[in-house]
Amino acid sequence: MNDETQITIDPARAGRLLRWATYASVATAMILIAGKLAAALMTGSVSVLASLVDSMMDAAASIINLLAVHYALQPPDHDHRFGHGKAEPLAGLVQAAFITGSAVFLILHAVDRLVHPQPLNAGLVGVGVLVFSMVATGVLLLFQHYVIRLTQSTAIRADALHYATDLLTNGATIMALGLAMLGWPIVDPIFAIGIALYILYSAGQIGHESVQLLMDRELPPEVHARIKEIVRGHPLVRGVHDVRTRKSGPTYFIQLHLMLDDQMPLVDAHRVTDEVETAILNVFPNADVLIHEDPASEAPPEPLPG
Repeated sequence: MNDETQITIDPARAGRLLRWATYASVATAMILIAGKLAAALMTGSVSVLASLVDSMMDAAASIINLLAVHYALQPPDHDHRFGHGKAEPLAGLVQAAFITGSAVFLILHAVDRLVHPQPLNAGLVGVGVLVFSMVATGVLLLFQHYVIRLTQSTAIRADALHYATDLLTNGATIMALGLAMLGWPIVDPIFAIGIALYILYSAGQIGHESVQLLMDRELPPEVHARIKEIVRGHPLVRGVHDVRTRKSGPTYFIQLHLMLDDQMPLVDAHRVTDEVETAILNVFPNADVLIHEDPASEAPPEPLPG
């Protein structure tokens, strides 16, 4: 998980941003595919082909993201009481599989080009297309990171990783084309293999993050500390323990045990619990909070994890 640990945007606005991020991603991918296809056909460069295949995988992944985000934003229903947020990490796993397949394809094609070298044509055209691709990708990444900062979306983060990889692959491809035009054609497939290896590394990152979310990994320690700080800030709370958290789509699930005075009337305990829940939601408006009240005299003898 990245450095951002809190979502401070209302769910409705978050949903709009997520949808626009997926639309922008798909549109950008289609534009890049058209340009790189033309460049690959004109130059015969395997590194341009590598960049094209990467963009095609990005497009497929972006379409999957669009569908996954749409599904993840659906409200809870009778069969999915905790919502549909797990669609995001599932989409991340599918993306990781797509990316791995494209990397293997590129490695095989690049090795074949090393064994059977071919001259490049229209190198400057390829460079021009790739420079345009880098500009378009950079604009998309700025928007995606803005959305990620506000929503902490796993699917958009995975998509942004694709396009960050695109910037590197396009830069490496431009360098490969330049060296090939200067009389070093063997650099082209070598750079393509390097790009493919980096793509494999990116796929591993996406897959690991997705698996961790599907396994209900705890939120970062900073979030736990902030929750405890909020709870202990109530004057009638005597302690808190067994804080448990997880993330599903845009929703944080927070569970905790609240320690209150033994003789506190039930109606007062209920009021304090509601006030603590409201305080947590003021900081984490996307949260689903579940609180259990304990008498202070039965506090655990030692601090428990969380």
